[in-house]
Amino acid sequence: MPSFNDIDFGERSIALVGALKAQGVTSPLPVQEQAIPKLLAGANVIGQAPTGTGKTLAYLLPALARIDTNKMQAQTVILAPTYELAMQIARTAQELATAAGLPIRALGLIGGANIQRQMDKLKKKPQLIAGSAGRLIEFAHKGKLKLQDVNFLVLDEFDRLLDDQNLKNTVDFINLVRKARGERTIQYAMFSATAPKKAMDRASFLEAPEIIRVEGEPAAESNVEHSYVMTPFREKIAEVRKLTRRLGVKRGIVFINRTFDAVRTLEKLSYENIRATALLGQQGKQARAKAIQDFRTGKATLLLSTDLAARGLDIADVDTVFNLDLPEDAKTYLHRAGRTGRAGKEGRVITLADMKEALKLDKLSKALGIEFSRLSVARRKK
Repeated sequence: MPSFNDIDFGERSIALVGALKAQGVTSPLPVQEQAIPKLLAGANVIGQAPTGTGKTLAYLLPALARIDTNKMQAQTVILAPTYELAMQIARTAQELATAAGLPIRALGLIGGANIQRQMDKLKKKPQLIAGSAGRLIEFAHKGKLKLQDVNFLVLDEFDRLLDDQNLKNTVDFINLVRKARGERTIQYAMFSATAPKKAMDRASFLEAPEIIRVEGEPAAESNVEHSYVMTPFREKIAEVRKLTRRLGVKRGIVFINRTFDAVRTLEKLSYENIRATALLGQQGKQARAKAIQDFRTGKATLLLSTDLAARGLDIADVDTVFNLDLPEDAKTYLHRAGRTGRAGKEGRVITLADMKEALKLDKLSKALGIEFSRLSVARRKK
């Protein structure tokens, strides 16, 4: 079995490997094993791997290994399509740098947050920044973010960053970095769970990239149990409450297709004394941040969400994923399932279906190659 000890991080090998070991991480996952040596060697990399397979560390470790701690300017920038993902990346980078004893500052910058507060944080001269292209462009134009020392640029979930909605801001920011760098080189890394042809075509600005593809989907892993509960639509919320208590769920995500249903579900669960919070697209950044913080710290047992949280969100020790509504397709199911069973830990996905949804559940089973086991729920006597 490969070990992080086998990877040469230069003079920071002992510190970084020690920090990983302290977190219980000793062996690189396939995407890390393939990408890290290439990035350390200076190659441009495009990596495609299923959700939950360690893509974040695949680029953060090379970044932390090479940031010049004597230079108090941004050197690594990671673009992310959502607030949650950007802040998660910055948090992971800071925790790892601190655990390794490296004087590296990481900062998350995203649109919608208090701009003055972000300006104050920029005064602390972070060397690693994760954020949205739009907000980073804004700071660059204000002269608050200097880009001349950025030598490593990462596009996390590049399929979304290069889609029709985000393409302009992404390209504009890349051009700003190139202009600031002049003739000096920039190393690029792009990672995502999917790599559609349009996104790959739009990534043609990379010179001779090394392409890494890790096959397989986390939903098919043996450490994730897939089951279903047949229940009338009107009783689904009650079933979630029963299962949460009966199974001793410590941290669970409940996926719902419509925002209205999420609000109604939250009200009902709270009435039944289930500690729950909600992550919805209509919320402001502060409300979303508080929801994730409450879930991360254990103040809330359940996090209700639409598929906003299905990609990129990495919260440790999610033991259960509930599909209150069936996902639209097999790909969405896999993204949802990828929130549990991460890094080899055990997890379970429980789908609640009424009789009308039975056929759709059967189609999902065939498309995914997964045999869903039926989970019975003991009912109270009236």
